[in-house]
Amino acid sequence: MSAELPRLSRDVSPAATAPVRMVHLGLGAFHRSHQAWYTQHAGDAGEWGIAAFTGRRPDAAEVLAAQDGLFTVVERSDAGDSFETVGSIVEAVDGANVDRLVELLASSGTAVVTLTITEAAYAFGANDVPLLVSGEKPTTPLGRLVRGLAARRDADAGPLAIVSCDNLSDNGKVARKGVLDIAHPFDAGLAAWIEANVSFVSTSVDRITPRTTEADLALVAERCGYRDEAPVVTEPFHNWVLSGDFPAGRPRWEDAGAVFVDAIEPYENRKLWLLNGAHSILAYAGQLRGHTTVAEALADAVCRDAVEEFWEEASRHLSGEELRIPEYRAALLERFGNSRIAHHLAQIAMDASTKLRMRAIPVLRAERDAGRSGEGAARMIAVWVAFVAGNPGLQDPQSDAVAEASRLSGVERTAALVALLDTGLAGDPAVVELIQKLSAGFASVVPAKTGTAA
Repeated sequence: MSAELPRLSRDVSPAATAPVRMVHLGLGAFHRSHQAWYTQHAGDAGEWGIAAFTGRRPDAAEVLAAQDGLFTVVERSDAGDSFETVGSIVEAVDGANVDRLVELLASSGTAVVTLTITEAAYAFGANDVPLLVSGEKPTTPLGRLVRGLAARRDADAGPLAIVSCDNLSDNGKVARKGVLDIAHPFDAGLAAWIEANVSFVSTSVDRITPRTTEADLALVAERCGYRDEAPVVTEPFHNWVLSGDFPAGRPRWEDAGAVFVDAIEPYENRKLWLLNGAHSILAYAGQLRGHTTVAEALADAVCRDAVEEFWEEASRHLSGEELRIPEYRAALLERFGNSRIAHHLAQIAMDASTKLRMRAIPVLRAERDAGRSGEGAARMIAVWVAFVAGNPGLQDPQSDAVAEASRLSGVERTAALVALLDTGLAGDPAVVELIQKLSAGFASVVPAKTGTAA
């Protein structure tokens, strides 16, 4: 029946098309549920259209382009679903279309570039330096961004802000380093121009957005009366904290609840450790115990106890009443327990060596510096060590090194895996032995039959 319905477009759902003033790299579900949603709800949304470029594949751009950039946001809670058509993306582009990216970045009308390129992508941009030098098209998001910034300098189009929305500590600083590491060997003059004219804004972002299913597409068709091939399902909760300058202006995101602060680090750490850290524990411990979603894993006492223990450790290093840690933890339990948001553990489990370096290592180091064992943080690493033993093909930016380490056994294997996260801790026998013990101990509580909770 849904095939007979009209396809979502600006004819079906009339919406004014704002001029492109923002460029986004990494078009995916999270961008649509977060930055695009915030822009839709800014009081001056009519002035801020987004041109969004895909990452590895063109699929999302092709689907959205057929819908004039429109998509449906489904907010899902235990109380039910709500539906909203979002039209802030006015141009959806294949990321390989570097010419269009260059054209937009060379325009004085473009004021903001936002990034959701995944944590791992910041390490690979330097591979594009030879391509930039030879005049060929770069292949990585940061390489393409540098090519666009060169065109902006040449066009004398003025300053702009680059806003990283990836789960990295001090992500604006990481983005700045990644860009300049490419720009310096390519064109020292360009690097100097970037340092003088481009601001790098750090952010903390939060909105659980699981993969969309065929059932979700059917539900949108039934409830909205049109076919949408690119809806996103998300929770009602949303959070965006930003720190930095916007020299060419920005949307009024604060109208939608965004918060602008002088110091981002406390908010970053709260989110990286409490939310993302819990996700990593649940991803590996939960799958080992036969669960598939966050809600299922949280209902397992073994998994929940591991989360709570880690939270106790992490909370000791999160100071400031404005962070409202008790309330934040209570809200996380409610959000994680939302059984209608099928946040799949397999999705969270990817890119572990990058994620654990930011989620577990800082807390483990802080606890040991304070004279404590850091067992809660060590357990996060331990359940990953146990999980990769049976899942050698898990997507990871260091997948070859993970596979090589996994060929070892016992303490040697554990030490090799920990070294991928922190070489210093890997050289501490007490830390390695603790992680080895916790990994072996966790294996003893894994149920004989998948899906069995303690």
